[in-house]
Amino acid sequence: MAATLRIQSDWNQALRRDEGEAWLSCRSPGKPTLYGSLTRRGLSTGGIPDIVASEGFVVGKITKRSILISCPHENVSTKFLAPYTTFCRIHQKSITCLDISNGGGLGVSTSTDGTMKIWQAANGEIRRLLEGHVYDVNCCRFFPSGLVVLSGGMDAQLKIWSAEDASCVVTFKGHKGGILDTAIVDRGRNVLSCSRDGTARLWDCGKSACLGVVADCGSPVNGIAVGTADNSLNLGIPEKAPSEREIGTEGKILLLAREDKKLQGVGLQSRQPVFLFAGSDAFNCCTFLSSAYILAGTQDGNIYQLDVRNTNAPIQVIHRSGAPVLSLLPYRDGFIASQGDGTCFVVQQDLDYVLDLTEADCDPVYKVASWEKQIYTCCRDGIVRKYQLFDL
Repeated sequence: MAATLRIQSDWNQALRRDEGEAWLSCRSPGKPTLYGSLTRRGLSTGGIPDIVASEGFVVGKITKRSILISCPHENVSTKFLAPYTTFCRIHQKSITCLDISNGGGLGVSTSTDGTMKIWQAANGEIRRLLEGHVYDVNCCRFFPSGLVVLSGGMDAQLKIWSAEDASCVVTFKGHKGGILDTAIVDRGRNVLSCSRDGTARLWDCGKSACLGVVADCGSPVNGIAVGTADNSLNLGIPEKAPSEREIGTEGKILLLAREDKKLQGVGLQSRQPVFLFAGSDAFNCCTFLSSAYILAGTQDGNIYQLDVRNTNAPIQVIHRSGAPVLSLLPYRDGFIASQGDGTCFVVQQDLDYVLDLTEADCDPVYKVASWEKQIYTCCRDGIVRKYQLFDL
């Protein structure tokens, strides 16, 4: 477990003022936390702030929205990035889920204010209100076309919506508890859902029917992900011939992040178990990095990287804080993670530093979505933050 650098959440505003200050800390497991500060001394050429760090910290490259900080003693560097813009008026309360369409034009989000909305990703302007779920909507995502939305709610219903006219075109019923996550198979003729009822189900969009229970875990399934499995992986053989309505399930593996501290892999077409990995706490989320490598995050702050071909021991366990890991998203040759203490960070193999997306200030960051070099986060404070990786 490496050292973790943290910065005052509103550092960018604080350092815009002359003589402005922002606090820093470097926490390393088993050692006293090192505290320090940044101080602005004025402007350098090009209008970039001239900023110095207190003893033990070193300031690297500075732009208008980012600052690179190192702690040589712990051999750790972090680039802190402030949002390019924020959208405060989409919802009235906590935003629990969001997604961005292919092409980056539209966003969709759900909130504890009971609403689900489609909005312009450029400026946050609301385009459509999607009404029809009873109680809270837990999850939402765009189909690959960007014209259709899939949502799941506490009412145990899974719904498909037109992003163009906000009509609900399909409602799936069958779960006995609130739906916690969804996944789309290929282009979306089949979709998947998981629920508090402990099951993951496969659905046929064209006939609005359930094609089967893929897994029955006996424990709430908090998150799912579907991906193409490595060729060497034995996915099992179906007990009966798959329905002709199953499209694109062959060669796929379904990951299940379970409340009972288990991460499970199941052959999507065979419905046969492929692996079962025991973690340190409840699993909240999971994702594929490739056909062989997966990530899964737990309630006690661990991010496990596993090889699906051998899950006896993790490749690595990343632990930045004890806060719940709430969202994991593959990004370029790395990933983005968000946690319940307001941290959201990007790890990429070609960078020798962690990229920290700032300003959430201890409010849980529930979900992350991206389109090319733009990253969007949603938070308990009801704000959507948009980060531009051009700003580095």
